[in-house]
Order: sequence, then structure tokens, then C-alpha cells
Amino acid sequence: MYNWEHLVQKDRVHRSVYTDPQLFEEEMVQIYGRSTWVYLAHESEIPKVNDYKTGYLGKRPIIITRDQKGKIRALFNRCTHRGSTLCRMEKGNSKQFACPYHGWNFKNDGSFIGAPWPKAYGDQLHSPEFNLMQVRVETYKGLIFGTLNENGPSLDEYLGNAKELIDQWMNHNGGPERLRVNSNAHRKLMSCNWKFVYDNAADGYHVTFSHRSLLGINERYKEEGIEDKDMVYFTQKPDDGPMYVQYLGNGHIFLDQRPAHRGGDGSMWDQQRPQPGREVFEEQMIDKYGEKAYRYLDQAVGSQMNLTIFPNLLFVGNQIQVIEPIAVDKTQITWYATTINGYPDEINTMRMRTQEDFPAFGEPDDVTNWSEGQRGLSIPEAEWVFFNRGLTLTETHHEDANGVITAPVTDELPMRGYFNEWKRLMSQAESTATNYQSIK
Repeated sequence: MYNWEHLVQKDRVHRSVYTDPQLFEEEMVQIYGRSTWVYLAHESEIPKVNDYKTGYLGKRPIIITRDQKGKIRALFNRCTHRGSTLCRMEKGNSKQFACPYHGWNFKNDGSFIGAPWPKAYGDQLHSPEFNLMQVRVETYKGLIFGTLNENGPSLDEYLGNAKELIDQWMNHNGGPERLRVNSNAHRKLMSCNWKFVYDNAADGYHVTFSHRSLLGINERYKEEGIEDKDMVYFTQKPDDGPMYVQYLGNGHIFLDQRPAHRGGDGSMWDQQRPQPGREVFEEQMIDKYGEKAYRYLDQAVGSQMNLTIFPNLLFVGNQIQVIEPIAVDKTQITWYATTINGYPDEINTMRMRTQEDFPAFGEPDDVTNWSEGQRGLSIPEAEWVFFNRGLTLTETHHEDANGVITAPVTDELPMRGYFNEWKRLMSQAESTATNYQSIK
């Protein structure tokens, strides 16, 4: 039995929350199962009836499918006969799934169809226990979430204060009706605990030190008379700048770079890092689309929002990033680029180019730090990880009527906030009212 109050204190957490294999397994049950809504996919990834993609709910392999009636479902990717995974393709279109091991068949709503040579089973195959186990699913603006808690809060309640920011992110990306997540994914496998990624999601403190290569690029731009606004603010007394972090409640956190870009200094496009042929591209867009070109160009670059939905969903720039825990010291992160349906091909191509920026040039810095952090935490005698930056500076914190707390961009408020929620969820008693096999 864990002493949660000892492991998570107001200014620190114990190293074991990143290194204890048994605790990790409990997280996979409690955090990625009973207590939260976990992001699974976007509706545009399964647009047609009978479309499916495979994924994970924590470590549980699942199939996210649009069944024959168009209903979105999440099924455990596990044959109820002998446990083999049913579907071994990343995505496709199928009305049913047949187990490659012994040929048991299931509809894509999870119901059991039958088994080869059924006579040997007598009447046993009529039992509902052979239906595929299912995950409770709800959607918000095309985002598909799942939970194993049948009686928990609605997704709308769970997202809470984050909904307004999700809406803002959607609007920057053409709105929920136009947003598409249909490009191939960019994946990184890392030797670290999944919470290292979450710690970093709203960390404005590390940029100056971790991303020196990006800062070096910025220095070269300055020599050419071009400034990268967010890098300027991160390197010149960032606490005095306009960017900020927030704790939104329910474990959700936010870092807002937009004030550094929209403070009356021009459009988002004007302040994006230069690219080869950029000026010619801009002229072509203006010649072709007139005034509309300026809106298109702004939407071709990142949203400058780092919004993180506990426990596994990040909105970074124009991309969706998903945290996929594998083991206590192994995590995969998957980046999904987005396009805007109905927008000019040239703009969506430029979005792809700008969306390659950080995964290629910034994320390798972070991945190295997270892996080295996991290696450092292997030292048992050094017990604590500190999140005390800004803790005592209450005059720099502001809480609004909805309970959203705002602090300077380098404050470690987001980490303290989400770890308090993590502690609350991990210490909860097991829910006893879950029926995983119901087909609704």
C-alpha cells in the first residue's frame, strides 16, 4: 500500500513515481482505466462506416471502429476464446473481425458471430461472455475518448475549463468540421516514464537551456534582421514577458505563447521562422486568393498553444501529440499532423512543412533530457524531484471564477497541479460498477 501523501508533496514528488514498476502497473489500471477519459483517436481517422484503426487504452490493445450503423466503438483487441489479438493491421475497413488463431468471428459492434465447427461446443456459444469487451466512448468536436468507468463523469464535465481552449485550437485549424487527422504519424520511442512528457508539456523554464540549437538558428535570423518572437521572450527575462502557464483543473495544463506573437506586432505568418522560398510563396498566395490569403497564411503556421489534456493528449502548434506508456521506463509519443478540409492544397502543404519544424529540431532535445532524467532517477539515495519554482510567489498567481490558476511562463504551477490530481486519482478506491461487456 502506497503512502500517497508522502510520494506527492506540495513542492516535490518522490522518484518512485517515475521508477516503481508496480506503481506503473497501478497507473495503467487507475489512471488509464477507471478514473480518466483517455484520448483514442480523431473521427476523421475512421470517416466511413466499417472503418477502424487499432490503438491502446493505456497498455490495453483496442480497436476503434465505426460499426455497420455508424456508431463509434472501442473494443478490446482480444479474442474471447484464447486471448489472441484479433486485428493486427493499423487501420482498414471491415464489417467483422476473425481471429487468426482459431477462426472465431465477431461483428464490428463487438458481438460474437460464431466459431468453426460449433457442434463440439454444444450450447455454450450462445453465452454473452463471448462478446468482445468494450470501452465507454464519448466525443468532443471530433476527438474520441474512452474510459472503463461506466458511472464516471461525462466527457464534457471531465474536459471542464479546457473546452474553451480546445475550441480556440480548433478554430485556428479551420474548425471541428474541417479539421482532418489523416496523415501518417511521426513516432518516437523513448527510455523514460510517461510523466516526463507531461511534466514538459507546459514547462517554459527549460527552453533557454534545452533548445540551444533552435536558439542558435534564432541568432542567425537576427543577423538577417528577422526575430523569432517566442525565442526572444524565452531568452530575455521570460517571467517579465506576456506568455503564461495555467492549471485548468482535472490534471489539464496550458502554456500560451500567443501573447508574444499577437501583441500588435503583425500576423502569425509574419513571425514564423523563415523557410526557403517563403516570400515567393506568400506573393503567389496573395495573387491567387487576395484578402483570403492572409487568413490562410496565418493558419499555415502553428497555433502557439501548448494545451495538455490529462493523461495523454497534447495540442502542440497545429499538431496532436499522444502519449503512449509502454513500461515504467519506456514511452512512445506519436505526432499527428493536421490538414484543413476544403483549404487550398498549397496551404495544407505549407502546414505540413511548418508542422515538421519542432518534431525534427526541438523534440530530440526533449527526448534526450527525458531519457537522461530517467537514468538520473535510478540513483536511490537522491529521493526527490522538485517542482517548487514559483510556489511561494503567490502575488504572481491569479485564480479566476472558474478555478483556473495563471502564473508566469517559467512557474512550475502546472506540474504541481497535475500531480495533486494524479495523487487524488491514485488514492481512490476501485469502482465496482463497471460492465465492460455491455453492447449499447
